[in-house]
Parts: sequence; C-alpha cells; structure tokens
Amino acid sequence: MKEMTENPQKDSLFNRFTTHIELIFAIISGILIFTGWLLLKFDVQTAAVPIFILAFLIGGYYKAKEGIQDTIEEKELNVEMLMIIAAIGAAIIGYWMEGAILIFIFALSGALETYTMNRSQKEISALMDIQPEEALRITADKEERVHISELAIGDHVLVKPGERIPTDGNIVRGESAIDEAAITGESIPLEKKQGDGVYAGTMNVNGSIVVEVTKLSTETLFQKIINLVQNAQSEKSPSQQFLERFEGPYVKIVLGVVAVMMVLPHFLLGWSWNETFYRAMILLVVASPCALVASIMPATLSAISNGARKGILFKGGVHLENLSHLQAIAFDKTGTLTKGKPEVTDVIVREDITQEEFIYIVGSIESYSNHPLAQAITAYAKKNSPKPLQRPDQLDDKAGWGVKGNLHEKEYLVGKADFVGTDAAKLFGNGVAETFTNEGKTVVYVSDDAGIVGILSLKDVIRKETVEAIKQLQALHVQTIMITGDSERTAAAIAKQAAIGKYVAECLPETKVETVKNLKEEYNIVGMVGDGINDAPALATANVGIAMGEGTDVALETADVVLMKNDLVKIAEAIKLSKRMNKIIKQNVIFSITVIMLLISSNFLQFIDLPFGVIGHEGSTILVILNGLRLLR
Repeated sequence: MKEMTENPQKDSLFNRFTTHIELIFAIISGILIFTGWLLLKFDVQTAAVPIFILAFLIGGYYKAKEGIQDTIEEKELNVEMLMIIAAIGAAIIGYWMEGAILIFIFALSGALETYTMNRSQKEISALMDIQPEEALRITADKEERVHISELAIGDHVLVKPGERIPTDGNIVRGESAIDEAAITGESIPLEKKQGDGVYAGTMNVNGSIVVEVTKLSTETLFQKIINLVQNAQSEKSPSQQFLERFEGPYVKIVLGVVAVMMVLPHFLLGWSWNETFYRAMILLVVASPCALVASIMPATLSAISNGARKGILFKGGVHLENLSHLQAIAFDKTGTLTKGKPEVTDVIVREDITQEEFIYIVGSIESYSNHPLAQAITAYAKKNSPKPLQRPDQLDDKAGWGVKGNLHEKEYLVGKADFVGTDAAKLFGNGVAETFTNEGKTVVYVSDDAGIVGILSLKDVIRKETVEAIKQLQALHVQTIMITGDSERTAAAIAKQAAIGKYVAECLPETKVETVKNLKEEYNIVGMVGDGINDAPALATANVGIAMGEGTDVALETADVVLMKNDLVKIAEAIKLSKRMNKIIKQNVIFSITVIMLLISSNFLQFIDLPFGVIGHEGSTILVILNGLRLLR
C-alpha cells in the first residue's frame, strides 16, 4: 500500500500522475500481450517471446519497483515479490503469455489501487484549491499584498466582494453575507457584521470587510480540517494493521510450501518435473494474498472520504471501525445537546405595564452589562422592543446579584430573587417563577419602587436536531446518557425535552471522567460527545471521543471524530457508515479467502491452468477494491 507525503496537495498531484502512468503502462502491456498472442496464432513464436518480455518489463515496472523498495526498507517479503517470482517462474517453464497476463492484471489492480488513493484525497484537494495563498494587509498608511504565512495576530486584512477570506478573525469594519459552505456545509450565506467571527477559506459574497487576524495561518479552523483528514488517511485501522503483520509471515509460508511443491509431487504423485514445477508456479500465484491485503485499506479510505464530504471528520480508520461497536454515547449538555447560549423563553409583567414597554426597559438597562444572561435579554429586547434601546442614566452592576439602573428618572433592579426581594418574588404571578424553575429555566426579576414589575425566564434551549439525533441513535440500539454540571432539576428538564432516559447531574470535569469510566464498565464500548475544555478529559477517556466543530481547540484536538456542521444527526450517519464499512470489509475478507482456498484446491486436483489461476486471483483482487469503492457513494 502506498504511503502519503506530508503535503496533501503535492501528494494528490503525484498520485494522479502516477495513476495515469500506471494505467498507460498496463494498457501498453495488454496491447503487447495481444500482439504476442496473434504472433503465436501464426506460429511466429520467436517473434512473440521478445514481445512478451517487453510486456513483462513495461507492465511490471511499477509493481516490481514498489515490491523491491518495500522489501529493502522493511526487510520483509510482500505480495509484490510473490507476483514477480511467479511471473518469472512461468516464463522459465515456457508460459510466457500466462506470465505476461499475470503481470498485466497485477498492474491493472495497482492502477486501481492508486485511483482509490486519489479519490480518498479528493476532499483535501478541493479544500487546498480554495485556500487563499495571499491577503491584502492594511495599515494606517498603506495596503500590501502578503502571503498568509506573514500575517500576525492583530493584523487587519481587507476582503473585497467575491474574494475568499484568508484567515480566521473578527470583522472590525463593514458587513457582508459570508458563504461558509467550505467549513460548515451550510448552503445559505450568513449575514455578518462588526464583531462577528469569520473563517479562512469562506467566501465574502457582497460587501467589503476588514478582518482582524485572530489565528496564525497554521492554526486556522480551515487548516485543522485539512490536517484532520490527512492524518485520518495515514492512520491504519486494527484490521489493516493485523493484515500487514500477517502478510510477511504468510508470504514466507507460501514460498516454503511452493519450494516443497516443486519436489514432493514428482515422487509422491508421479507428476512429471514439468507438471510439478508448473503446479508450483500456479500455487505461487493463487496462494498470494493480494485480494486479502486489498480488502481493508480501499474500503477504509473510501469511508473516510465519504464522511469528510458530509462534514464528519475521522482522525483514523481505528475510530471509524470502533464506531460500529458503540453500545452507549454520553453527551455533554451545554453547547452539545443545547445551543450553549441562554435565550428568553417567557415574559410575565405586572398589570399596569405592557409587555413591550417592559422589554424596552429591561433591555435598555441590561444592554450595558457583560453578563451572559444580560446579553441574552438584550438580544431578545432588540428583536421585540417597539423602539430603540436607550442608554440608562445610571448603572450599578452588583456582581453575583444583578444590576441597578436608572431610566427616565426611575430606578429599576434587575437580577435574582434575593436582589429584588425574596418574599415579593415568591408572590409574583401566583408562584409562576417556581414553575419556570422546575422546568430548568433561570428566572430574572425586575422591580421598581412599587414592587416586582415583571420576570423573564431564560433557558439554554436544545438544538433543533437533538431529539431526532437521539431517536436515530436509539433505533441503532445505542444507549444515550447526558452528563452535565447543571443541577438535578435542570438536568431532568433537559433530559426529558431531549428524550434522553438517563442523565448524571452536577458533574465536575473530573467527575465526567469517572462517569465515562463507569459507563465503560457497564456498556463496554462508549462514546463521548462534547465541545468544551472541560469535556477534553472525558473525550480522551471514552473509546470514541466526538467533538462539535464549533467547540474549543482542546476538544477538537482531543476528539477522535469531529462534526464540522455541529449536527448531532451526523453521529447516527457516522455509525451507519462504520457498520457499512465493516460489513464490506467482512465481505471482502470472506470472499478473498474463499477464492484462495478454491484456487489452491483446484490446483492440487489439476483442474485449473495458469491463465485461469491468474484471472481468478487477480480478478478477485480487483473485485474487492471495487467493492470497497462503493463506500464513496
């Protein structure tokens, strides 16, 4: 199996070139074989032999080179060497055409193998093609075009309409629609304005923007995607590693059996020396594990490419293989099952004030607070207030309690129950706040000099795809568990809403690790899905760690699988893909072993000739590669 270079773009170009040359050489070899066969038909054997020798040299060049290099580097015999020896052996006993056909079909399967490698890197090539190489850096006195590697954190770059954004950063000037399909797969461009984050490789659709660099070119999300897929293609699954360990000893055994076969049948079965050597050469061909060796890697690479195209990045075949064995998956709550940001869900007001006026008041006061709840209330108010929010006359932030603000010469308190008055908070709305609390919501109270004006309830709402994702996992007989640092009451409410039957509340990061360990004892193979720094230890502890694409760098680096579109439904797709891959690999292994055993038996019974042995052996190799390529769909 060919190894890849560290540069995916260079590697892809090299493989495409190699595929074309290998295929051309194989076709030339086939034409020469056909020419030699015609010469034999006209009894011009002396002219046919040189033609067959040329077919040997041209058709077998790449495979012979690969086999000899691997043997020297690894000091271990391989299937390529078996094929070379078999072809030479066939020529020695006068079967020039049969030996040439063996080389031709072997060269054809090699070209197909390289084609598989090319297809497996298609997603990387596409990404590399759209990655900007230069950026227009602007300073106070000039603009200059520089390579992206020269950009430093804090630099400002100008991105014009129709250009791709060269770096991860934040918009500091201008607004535009940004097409993020290359990163998230989302087909609809997103409207971005000052303060919003943008990613390298995404398209600036219709407005000029100035972006402040927040990450170096080697650390952008775009580059991380490329690295993830590249590393996944070079990492081998346990099945592939086993076959590669198996290949060396198996080749030695075959050569040993062939050596015995070249002598014993002459004495034990009364075969002629020519027949004995002929059958030994057939054994050398049909016992070669080419199809077995090709059973796994093409299928694995095809599955990894399929996943990358759908926004599921696997860091290696081992993780893809393990997914089909998952018996349980643990989910972090915040940012994974939920959006990770609180949203206003309910507004209750006093009878003497309208809801619109209330939203305007609380939104104006909270708009100058940095607290996450205040930001959520402000966002809600901007959407629902009948008039623009106003700067409060005075603002006093009481950390841990709330804020005191003056608006239109009136003082308001916005915060928790203890801040505005516990007794008044309990009585407001006939205890509706307690109902909200039981539903896992956070209640914010607003009071003036006459008492409680109104309340807002906020909640970190679940993602719209969460329930569907959980249903699909349960249909695959995968147990789902929620792990969260939230209180028992909040955890119960979210678990019920997400249709998760089991949850563990009030978990610290170290508690999450212990919980995952306990789940592994109960369910054996366990996955963990998370997005934050505090999830990283649990992601590393699980058999398969799955990170959300919008998660922290630590989570992305620790996880084994990354969901670039933050779509939980993709987990079920990944498991189905893993099951399909393992099924196809099993089909390939059973088929290749059956063919080998059938051909070996036929050879001992003298039912099969060398040409049919070659076609049966090499044909089975091509079939298992083609079967693996089905995973590209």
